[in-house]
Amino acid sequence: MTDDRSSEIALNRALWAVVNERFTDAAADDMWAGADVRWGLFGVPDGDLGVLGDVSGLDVLEPACGTAYFSAWLTRAGARVVATDLSGEQLATARRLQRRVGPDFPLVQADAERAPFADGRFDLVVSEHGVAAWCDPDRWLPEAARLLRPGGRLVFLTNSNLSSLCVPAEGGVAGDRLLRGQRETYRVHWPGGGIEFHPSHGDWVRLLRGAGFVVDAMHEIYAPADGADHPFYEIVTHEWASRWPAEELWVARRTGWVD
Repeated sequence: MTDDRSSEIALNRALWAVVNERFTDAAADDMWAGADVRWGLFGVPDGDLGVLGDVSGLDVLEPACGTAYFSAWLTRAGARVVATDLSGEQLATARRLQRRVGPDFPLVQADAERAPFADGRFDLVVSEHGVAAWCDPDRWLPEAARLLRPGGRLVFLTNSNLSSLCVPAEGGVAGDRLLRGQRETYRVHWPGGGIEFHPSHGDWVRLLRGAGFVVDAMHEIYAPADGADHPFYEIVTHEWASRWPAEELWVARRTGWVD
């Protein structure tokens, strides 16, 4: 790994220690208490989207899991889940909730760009606002392909490309104007924040195909009519996300072994 990428990862790890202390540790209690799988800032039920289906008996990896509430939901649904994250603070929150709420599943501190697992270990790699935004797609997509069995699925949620074009340069809430060029969003260093990756649709298709995936679907996620602004993630307002897609849910399938 290059020194530049190592420094970027260290920056993101430090950022998430702060975010966990200020926001996600408290929010995790409510998230872990949830019974059903939901996606994104506005909690759209997976049953409405029909993306994951029956996960019972599947070997599942959640890279960049954060506080691992999504893994808890999948474990309750019968999946055999392993959750990884760079942030020791976020994983400490996950362990606290495992002890208090359950269920138990392996929590591993690891980099999604260099996962410590054997080839073909998993049936499903799934991430909700984790790996896609915070890891280099040139690195994590081939790694996800390596970890999946042939025919295994990759499902990940990330910010919509449109929202990334409409957020001010200093960060904050998306508006109703394009504020940066599309190529500029591939890699963004937010002032006072971390390094994020927001490829265009064409880039995602190219990257996925190059890693050995076939794209099955991309769902554009809007806010439901009866929702509200997210309590602390200020990427988009409910009003904005009612007009334009705030998030994209990509579904891809591994076609064969990585060379």
